[in-house]
Amino acid sequence: MQPRLAQPTPERVPQRLELGLTEFNAPLVRPPGDGGDPAFTPFRERAAALRPKYIRIVVDWYRVGAALSGDPDLAIPQNGCVRDIAPCEPFAGLRDQLRAVREQQDAGGGWEAVVVIAWVPPWAALPASGCERPGASERSRPITDAGMDAYRRLIRAVAALGRQEGVPLRWWSPYNEPNHPSFVSPQRDACDAASPSRAPAVYTRFVRAAQEELARLGGDRRLVLGELAGFAGPSPRGTGVGEFVSALPDDVACSGAVWAQHQYVRPDGRQFDAVGELERTLDARPCTTGRPVWVTETGVGGVLPGRPRATDDATLRAQCRAQFDQLLRWDADDRVTAVFQYTLRDDPIYPVALFDPGLTRAWPVYDAWRAWADTPAGAPPPQLPPSCS
Repeated sequence: MQPRLAQPTPERVPQRLELGLTEFNAPLVRPPGDGGDPAFTPFRERAAALRPKYIRIVVDWYRVGAALSGDPDLAIPQNGCVRDIAPCEPFAGLRDQLRAVREQQDAGGGWEAVVVIAWVPPWAALPASGCERPGASERSRPITDAGMDAYRRLIRAVAALGRQEGVPLRWWSPYNEPNHPSFVSPQRDACDAASPSRAPAVYTRFVRAAQEELARLGGDRRLVLGELAGFAGPSPRGTGVGEFVSALPDDVACSGAVWAQHQYVRPDGRQFDAVGELERTLDARPCTTGRPVWVTETGVGGVLPGRPRATDDATLRAQCRAQFDQLLRWDADDRVTAVFQYTLRDDPIYPVALFDPGLTRAWPVYDAWRAWADTPAGAPPPQLPPSCS
């Protein structure tokens, strides 16, 4: 009999949204007054002022597991830039990310780590097949049996690093955006939305392996399931939220303490309600009815998420209002217990963050998140900040 995590029970819903962050840059996470490039200092102060309950740590397995031995390099050097844009402050990969988290925890609490694994090393990927988009990388392809053994070793290595750095790693998400072709490709054998999705079966392997390894590690370890891209329905190269969740076997779907959904915000407020779709699908299965939901990626930028961000004052205020209004809607939803801003510093390829790429200013939407951070549990929702109105 393989060890399994205990079946979860829903946690008590808090009286106010808990805030979280996804951030890849350790120098931005470190507390203020911790030295380093002074260009980072005012933005570390702004980040610390958000007092996030959670920090999402994305483990890029493609990068850290590139060696054929399968042994991950969790201190692989990073330049600390964003797409080579200064300011830059080098750091040692996941090791320094966890050290920065521990320093924040020591300084004031919160910053509870949520580990998310993404991508596959090239040597662990199956050959191309099915309906792949042009230019698809091997890092997106389904995993081999040897790769799955290495995936288990990766979990053990990350857990060991957490112990070494003094960071409890309670929350684990087995794989990021399994319904998106950037992370699982192909999604279907044929380029036809009616062709059955292959993604749930790929994800099932990750979840079962993670569940067994975390059970062996012992302690309070909990699965965060989903991390789904907000696709409204089937497409030739993507799997809809409801389609994906419905296709998972019970032992997988029922094993998560929390379900995670990604939903970005459009300045016009016309985004697809991916969170609502996830909730409806979960409620169709007895063991997932009422399961708490985290929005583990959100942000606002271009007319469509990922498009270039206009930076005129009127558009920046509109972006802020749209994000603030969406936070109000999630706060009114008892199922949604935490919402994570996707990155602090804008990536020019996907500009949905709170600060500009060169770290010269915070966008007005930062004030919306700060207003929520400054609102205590049990208090009425905050008012829209003047900078956004």
